[in-house]
Amino acid sequence: MKNILIAVLAILIVVAGVGGFFGGMKFQQGKTPTRQNGFQGRFGQGQGQNGQGANIKSVRGQIISADDKSITVKAQDGSTTIVILSASANITQSTSASKSDLATGKEVAIFGTGNSDGSVTAQSIQLNPQNMRPNSPNTSPTPNQ
Repeated sequence: MKNILIAVLAILIVVAGVGGFFGGMKFQQGKTPTRQNGFQGRFGQGQGQNGQGANIKSVRGQIISADDKSITVKAQDGSTTIVILSASANITQSTSASKSDLATGKEVAIFGTGNSDGSVTAQSIQLNPQNMRPNSPNTSPTPNQ
């Protein structure tokens, strides 16, 4: 009798564990993710115009060529990316800037949508971003000692 009770108890524990596992899986599937594509912020949670996941890209580097419609940016690893300048792209530095400020040799940080040909359509361009200069002096105030 004691062996039967132990067997029934073991079976109940296994059934409860399996039920809990699958219940947890179903619960997790029903939860909405809070981050998509590792990007969250100004452009929402990675949502595209049609509600699908957007192909958000960031590009950082030096402008190696520029015209009215696009710029080519060379990253620190030597790779290059063509960035298409959309009419609604927000171009800034410490103050507002324009397409004419996008000149060869300028450092930029760009956020936009990745295109199938490997280019990026810019939505936000920051000229001379401070966090791109690893060897620049720290300009933040130091506490008194």
